[in-house]
Amino acid sequence: MDHGAGRRGVGMGPTAIRIAGLHRALERIGRSFVDRGDIVIKTPETEVSGDPHYRFAGLIQKACDELRQLVLAALEEGGLPLVIGGDHSIAIGTVAGLSEFHRAREQRLGLIWVDAHGDMNTPSTSPSGNIHGMPLSVNLGMNAGALTSLGGFQPKVLPEDVVLIGLRDLDQGERQAIRESGVHAYTMQDIDERGMASIMRESIEHVTRQCDQFHISFDIDSLDPRVAPGTGTPVPGGLTYREAHLALELAAASERLGSFELVEVNPILDTANQTGEVAVGLIGSALGRKIL
Repeated sequence: MDHGAGRRGVGMGPTAIRIAGLHRALERIGRSFVDRGDIVIKTPETEVSGDPHYRFAGLIQKACDELRQLVLAALEEGGLPLVIGGDHSIAIGTVAGLSEFHRAREQRLGLIWVDAHGDMNTPSTSPSGNIHGMPLSVNLGMNAGALTSLGGFQPKVLPEDVVLIGLRDLDQGERQAIRESGVHAYTMQDIDERGMASIMRESIEHVTRQCDQFHISFDIDSLDPRVAPGTGTPVPGGLTYREAHLALELAAASERLGSFELVEVNPILDTANQTGEVAVGLIGSALGRKIL
């Protein structure tokens, strides 16, 4: 899906990641898996975008509701959901399915959001109306409408169970929302000063204090564009290759990571599928690949 983004192409991200060797990578680390395929979504050119402050909301709601059901089914079958995208608006469906599963068991879901952006805009604060800049605010219940109430309940996560990592490009309204929301946020300045190991260990501790498991929603634009050029909203000064892998290696080692999502790979903007290959490596680290 690329309906939540401002540029086309990210809808082909799952294909690029598969071509880069996702299945082989999972087999090498001993993971048995079932590839459920892609959710079929009508192309933006054939649809009306609707409200300019909340573009393609109806279509995104339909796709995310289907994803919610797939994620919920995977958990009920005893699996670990791996979701690949696609623009970051798909996290609305992913987190809804995860939260529904844990809610039915009177559990809370922890969430680590790795991203250059806060994704906490609302239709009233977004400069573009693109929903890929809003999924975290939707999951926190800050937006009104069908997207927020997906699955029949809201919020999907509590702010005290959410950590953002890698922030370096925020809109003014979004900056205020992050400060007021109660989520825990680490900027690139924090990572520069303290190091990724310290930040990630503290984040894992934070999201597991009241939660049995946590989810990572990983935007590839959290990496520096020199490492991952194939993304629609690149921002200089991002995570290095090793910082990103270290964060995910520590998450896997915690044995509390219950699901993983990687988004915003845009092969149209990539060079020889470099970003798709980086994505496959990151997925491997999140799911337990070890150096030694």
